[in-house]
Amino acid sequence: MTTAATSATRAGRLRRGALALATSLTLGLSGCGLGTAGGFVSSGELDGPLAGVPPLEGAQIAVGSKNFTEQLVVGKMAVILFASAGADVQDLTNIPGSSTTRQAQVSGELDMVFEYTGTAWIAYMGETEPIPDEQEQYRAVAERDRENGLTWLEPAPMNNTYSMAVTQETVEEYGISTLSDMAEVPVEERTFCVESEFNSRNDGLRPMLETYGVPVGTEVPEDNIKIFDTGAIYAATANGECTFGEVFTTDGRIVALDLEVLEDDKKFFPNYNLSAVVQQDLLAEHPQIEQLLTPVTEKLTDEVMLELNAQVDVEGRDPADVAYEWLVAEGFITPSA
Repeated sequence: MTTAATSATRAGRLRRGALALATSLTLGLSGCGLGTAGGFVSSGELDGPLAGVPPLEGAQIAVGSKNFTEQLVVGKMAVILFASAGADVQDLTNIPGSSTTRQAQVSGELDMVFEYTGTAWIAYMGETEPIPDEQEQYRAVAERDRENGLTWLEPAPMNNTYSMAVTQETVEEYGISTLSDMAEVPVEERTFCVESEFNSRNDGLRPMLETYGVPVGTEVPEDNIKIFDTGAIYAATANGECTFGEVFTTDGRIVALDLEVLEDDKKFFPNYNLSAVVQQDLLAEHPQIEQLLTPVTEKLTDEVMLELNAQVDVEGRDPADVAYEWLVAEGFITPSA
């Protein structure tokens, strides 16, 4: 088969896959009012370290993300970068849940997502012990996922791990600073605000509580666990609806609401470094994708993501606008004339 024929076949598959995914998500989520975040996204001209990247003219790329702020911001970055390089981009960001997003990529319906090394290792690959070294964790995940036809590009410096946060009042009342200190809080006050996914993950609430000697059932009554949407946990914790709230450590609302993140002193949670995960066949056909994404990923530190996430969650800005303005400010793109 010729290169042109291969490209045409692949383009047709991508169009069909993206359409099928978008349709299934729309139908499956219509009852709860959620869907993918496709829509108008600004693009520009590649600039600075990306100025010499060969164009992606003719490339068909379906970009996905999960449905929380950080994922939307970095997902929109990918959409903007690919569009600015001349690709035909299907914006399938805002997919509910890790497992749904993962299945969509493994099945070939998504070409690129930003994923977390720890999530892949524990939640997708079924491992129970995290690898403490960030680079070793990344290499183990990348090696394992080759069998799924996926390539993990070099990870970002940022590590968006889970933890539990408390108010300053709780810190003062009980003198706690670590997750081990949860045992110092009376059982009746040992209440938790978490999202449904974290409540059921094997790197989530219940194994974490077991590790820290306060297992559900004996030390934490089931009624002490309250399920919230991800975005509502921070305010619920700040307002005293629970003592402990599940947080992502790069979420800007931690600072805005003056919450204190407890130290994971037993190192229960894996490293969750962000990495661009790309279909191998797409990367083989368009190797410049790595040149396009790597300089951007290298700039994504904890501090950068705290600021970008806060612009969305605290200031109420649109993730696509935040992503676009950051890419412009960092010199990766310039607005089109």
